[in-house]
Amino acid sequence: MDTHAAADAGCLRAAGLNQQALTDWHGAAPRDTSDFGHDRGRYSHFWKTCDDLTGRLPPKPRRSRAEADAAQFILGAARRCRERFLAAHALALYDELTCSRSRFLRVEELVFAAAAAVPGLAPTPVQLAGENDLPQRDKDGIEIDQGIFLAHVLASETAGRHLCHAMLLPRPETAAHLQKLDVDGHIDFGTVRIERRNKAAFVTASNPRFLNAEDNTTLDAMEIAVDLAILDPASEIAVLRGGEVEHAKYAGRRLFGAGINLTHLYRGKIPFVWFLKRDLGFVHKLFRGVARPDALPDDVQGAGIEKPWIAAVDGFAIGGHCQILLTMDYVLAASDAFMTLPARKEGIIPGAANLRLPRFTGDRIARQAIQYERKLVCDSVEGRLICDEIAAPSDMDRTLDRVIERLTGSGAVSFASNRRALRIGEESLDTFRKYFSAYARDQAYCHFSPALIANLEREWNAHNRQI
Repeated sequence: MDTHAAADAGCLRAAGLNQQALTDWHGAAPRDTSDFGHDRGRYSHFWKTCDDLTGRLPPKPRRSRAEADAAQFILGAARRCRERFLAAHALALYDELTCSRSRFLRVEELVFAAAAAVPGLAPTPVQLAGENDLPQRDKDGIEIDQGIFLAHVLASETAGRHLCHAMLLPRPETAAHLQKLDVDGHIDFGTVRIERRNKAAFVTASNPRFLNAEDNTTLDAMEIAVDLAILDPASEIAVLRGGEVEHAKYAGRRLFGAGINLTHLYRGKIPFVWFLKRDLGFVHKLFRGVARPDALPDDVQGAGIEKPWIAAVDGFAIGGHCQILLTMDYVLAASDAFMTLPARKEGIIPGAANLRLPRFTGDRIARQAIQYERKLVCDSVEGRLICDEIAAPSDMDRTLDRVIERLTGSGAVSFASNRRALRIGEESLDTFRKYFSAYARDQAYCHFSPALIANLEREWNAHNRQI
């Protein structure tokens, strides 16, 4: 705080903030850390003064330039204190929330448990409800504090591995649905369908109005479907494919998927925690399998439950759907299909693509795809670095049946062992954990960056699109 005193004196007074309130704010600012019990009280008190101070300013859309600068200064000061507090106490707090790691909390539960345990550390459900109906550009970005908290949890080997374990467990709803799948052989969740066909469990994404894009309406259903496909004892292999869409340009055609729903993103309908739920949840399960409660999901221990996955790519795999291909054991693509990772246009980090894509394409092509929107045609030299087989669009069904038969013809027991053996050398759980520690913080700031809004308006015409 001392290094910013001169700057804030002018910045905060220019916004018309009361001098006594500023004095109280300065006086409440902690400048060091001690024990967890003592710090949680004094840091919480400071974060309350920060909230009180920003509460004296108008809502973000109505702020003058001086008021906007003051709000950002106060938010920045609060976040620097969160970084200091968590650097000292993240593990102690995590152990308190999880009863010394004897119970599991998913990320969407953990962030609210932390908000209740240490007031001001992260936003409460009530605070988030106040921003839920706002477009992305009008939010103050209080969810950034969730990203800071999760970054420190994941940075701790002890807490981070436990959180990864929690996110790899089957969803609580999965057990009941598994019984239904066993009886009926299929379940329709609306945005996702799962169906058992002979040796394979087929998971079909179905968000037809939005080209099978991912959003808050698809995430939970997809994770449950992935759980079911992996745990289904009557199938040996799983298939991920996109369903038919409604868009006039592609009407009646299957599409693998258009990545994140950019219209929902622009309209503020995708919360920050969505990104961590997705990549620590169903995408990680595609790659590493489903964990058991009594064993850490470490590849060396081999304690998970997993099944080989095939992706059938019709049309295109854009953004998040291209990321998914990097978790697959076999990728079959139509000859007219393509892949892109338009991270620069979206203004966000493309999940684990930065970690995984260089293993497939090499560093240069990976950088070109992520930072310069290089399009990879599936039926090309570069595309075949990701895709295992190419088929004519009209021949995709027949070819997919043949691939399933070939991969299961000798039984799938050794397949899971071999995919685990490959994974040990290329991406350990700790490598994954460390990557997502950095990702949690950086993606949070990207998610609320003015550049994201500008990119979506310029590249996506987002302000003219309807939900």
